[in-house]
Amino acid sequence: MNAPLSFPHSNSGVLIVGGGLVGASLAIALDAAGIAATLVETVAPRADQQPSYDERNLALARATVNGLDAIGVWRHAAARATPIRHIHVSRAGEFGSARIDAARHDVDALGWTLPARELGTALLRRLDECTRLTRLAPATLQTLQPLATGWRAGIATADGVRHVDAALLVGADGSESFVRTQLGIDAERHDYQQTLFVSTVTPERDHAGRAYERFADDGPVALLPLAERRCGLVLTVPAAQAEAVATMDDEHFIALAQQRFGWRLGRLSRPGRRHPYAIHRIAAQQVIGPRAVLVGNAAQTIHPIGAQGFNLGLRDALTLSELLASASDPGAADLLRGYAARRAADREGTMAMSHGLVQLACLPQPLLGPLRSLALLACDRVPPLQRALARRGMGFRGEPPLAVLERLP
Repeated sequence: MNAPLSFPHSNSGVLIVGGGLVGASLAIALDAAGIAATLVETVAPRADQQPSYDERNLALARATVNGLDAIGVWRHAAARATPIRHIHVSRAGEFGSARIDAARHDVDALGWTLPARELGTALLRRLDECTRLTRLAPATLQTLQPLATGWRAGIATADGVRHVDAALLVGADGSESFVRTQLGIDAERHDYQQTLFVSTVTPERDHAGRAYERFADDGPVALLPLAERRCGLVLTVPAAQAEAVATMDDEHFIALAQQRFGWRLGRLSRPGRRHPYAIHRIAAQQVIGPRAVLVGNAAQTIHPIGAQGFNLGLRDALTLSELLASASDPGAADLLRGYAARRAADREGTMAMSHGLVQLACLPQPLLGPLRSLALLACDRVPPLQRALARRGMGFRGEPPLAVLERLP
């Protein structure tokens, strides 16, 4: 057998490992900022090949859509997105609810719902427009060697092994990040013992752009507005019940969804294909290393409650690209420390919120019921709390990247 070909070393200012939603967004943002980068992805550049371009319906916060628009992605996706004009949060069996209305906060939408596969397609179209980006796909990072000025990566491609020297290594390679492991960064893990099922349903009543999040002892359930009066269903069940739910026929599955969600939109019908996802929390103990940084799920994988995962990861990517745009050395220690400090409040706050909501809102403790109800009522009726809830729900947390801020005409 012939040995695989080995190519000469090439140089890249930034090497991004992982071409999922966050990695691709970072690559596009860097290209828009005039920064040369190399993107390594394990699958071919097709929406049906990339695991993160899947059947989930993403609730994209307003700040996220601003950011996607700023880097030229949103024009490829806007026609397939559905605006979220109202959000309704409640707890099964308890009084009170929190409602956020876009008009009350002087915006046309709080966010938009978009299938992950559609966002993936938009990212691929925008990647095709990049002029400073080198894309290696399908390709696999095999080795990393530290250098005084960065990293030397050994990358297996269909044509042989390529070696790329980079001043900055970016791990955007998901929850089980190879880059994180190679950097020796530990991660805290928590198994929620829950499985999330995503599907679509048709409600009897028009959703009117309203998104619902409903908590219960067995976990949260959400309905997200989609086109043609459809809704994206997010149904969380205890892990021990996952196999039984996966094998239910449509009649029994829709009955379970109805029982868990209630009747605010009337009878639910016509369930689409369902897809299960085991839910874990993975938090890297640090997000930077020597000339290296972790973004997206490689840095933090959070409970999908509140749909904050990609929204948080995109803010990682846009903050990093913003700092790199004015840097002479993309891997400089001061720059990376500045990045970590700037992302700390948003990252820690979002992780704490998602974890705390699961622990408190879904905890089967009757004595907590009145306190939870009062908290919902306060968020609904106390103006400062309402404004804070709306601002965070729209993705404006901590010191956000400039790309996500509202731009005046």
